[in-house]
Amino acid sequence: MLLLGMIPSRVYSSKERMTVKVSEIMSGDVVCVSPSEPVSYAARLMNRYNIGAVPVTTDRGQVIGIVTDRDIVTRCIAAQEPPESTPVGAIMTKKTATVDSEEDVREAVRIMTDGKVRRVPVVRGGEVVGIVSLGDVSALHSFDMEASLALSEISSNIKRV
Repeated sequence: MLLLGMIPSRVYSSKERMTVKVSEIMSGDVVCVSPSEPVSYAARLMNRYNIGAVPVTTDRGQVIGIVTDRDIVTRCIAAQEPPESTPVGAIMTKKTATVDSEEDVREAVRIMTDGKVRRVPVVRGGEVVGIVSLGDVSALHSFDMEASLALSEISSNIKRV
């Protein structure tokens, strides 16, 4: 289940160099889906837990992709593929960056910026243990600038109509 991210227990002064691990801000309860599950199942999970992305994992918890609400719309619905019989593996984003739970939050922001994504699965020992989003980062006021710059980079390819 993807619920609320954790908030670091320490408040830092503006003069202090802050190091926050990804594990301190990630959402730890993560909903995952198998690549063989139908797209309709992933969509129901997103609806039930009010989330926009679900990591796709092996039966051992290793991330092999991610499926987003946008993937469902563009690669399934718009392509007129039946969501009840189309497997998640056919529409998921396969090249999914992950971040280790012990990394600094700045590394997660770099990964999001480089990959132009708003959320990244968090792993420990190769297994998914959570997900970190740009929203989780922006909740840390000392990372406002990093979050703003990342969002600007991520959104730079969006065409306004």
